[in-house]
Amino acid sequence: MAGTTDPGHVDVVGMWVTADGHIRQELLPDGRYDEARGERRSAYTGRYTVTDSHLDYIDDTGFTATGDIRDGVLYHEHLVLYREQQSP
Repeated sequence: MAGTTDPGHVDVVGMWVTADGHIRQELLPDGRYDEARGERRSAYTGRYTVTDSHLDYIDDTGFTATGDIRDGVLYHEHLVLYREQQSP
């Protein structure tokens, strides 16, 4: 299930960033993602699915990865990403 707010699934849609801001991963509502690294926009793009608090990624080249949301933090392979807060 792509970025969902259904009961039993974590809402993952939005921008997730590393503490240093170097990696920015946008999870889109249509199940696509776009990841920037430093000044390199769209360094990785692909799709993702959500099952409960677990994410499965497949990028546009076929590479796969996983992630899990725990206590509002996205653990994506070796990365730790935090949800970017929107300005009021």
